[in-house]
Amino acid sequence: MLGYTIGNWLLVIFLVPTAVVMLMPFVWMLSTSLKSAGAVFEYPPSFIPSPLRWDNYSRLFEVLPFARFFVNSLVVAGSVTLLGVSTSAMAAYAFARLRFPGRDALFLGYLGTLMIPAQVVIIPNFILLRTLGWIDTYQALILPAAFSAFGTFLLRQYFLTIPGELEDAAVVDGASHWQIFTRVILPLSGPALSALAIFTFLFNWNSFLYPLVVTNSVTMSTLTVGLNTLQGQYNTAWTLLMAGSVLALLPVLTVFLFAQRYFIKGITLTGIGGR
Repeated sequence: MLGYTIGNWLLVIFLVPTAVVMLMPFVWMLSTSLKSAGAVFEYPPSFIPSPLRWDNYSRLFEVLPFARFFVNSLVVAGSVTLLGVSTSAMAAYAFARLRFPGRDALFLGYLGTLMIPAQVVIIPNFILLRTLGWIDTYQALILPAAFSAFGTFLLRQYFLTIPGELEDAAVVDGASHWQIFTRVILPLSGPALSALAIFTFLFNWNSFLYPLVVTNSVTMSTLTVGLNTLQGQYNTAWTLLMAGSVLALLPVLTVFLFAQRYFIKGITLTGIGGR
């Protein structure tokens, strides 16, 4: 019992300073968002601004079409999450449960695309989107990201852990592959689907380079691209930039806090199996 108690205390002693270090950038971001422009560079720095400049948040909406940026990011991240999880689930079911010639080779080839850096395919994607006339549209921001090799791999590994006897019983009852997929596999895959949805939403919410390349108007800019306009060559509106960062962080925190249980469970249960 003594060893168990000492172990717990050692864990707390290690985790508390680590948590403080990890939280420091967020505390500084919140503090800076409430400071006046001149107080940002004061030395020694102060974590509690005096006075509190809550008007930085209202000024943010005056200087930038922040609401438009927020809606764009929400539409893009939400749409990509919905489409990405759907397409990944269907592809994962085909690779995990269906038998067809070249299945494993095709899966390995698809998985091999994960080794290609995203920056390498930006130019080909841009040329294709320009040819289609989709530059500076929601189609350009959503459709190329709606297919994920990582998502397919993650869900395939989870689908392989589902007992095959359930599928066999459904076949005996006359169920088609679509019915097995929607009524047997998906209801049992909630943790994995939730984990993938969180990964996809966070990645696309925080994406910067791709939206920067395929959009060229203020009305189609996402949050990351829109907030970047506050950084100039000779001057940066740090207080407004931090205020925008705080607001941009709220949806991410909300999604993670509400789905944390499913996220951890999905990662834990996603294993390697075979059938």
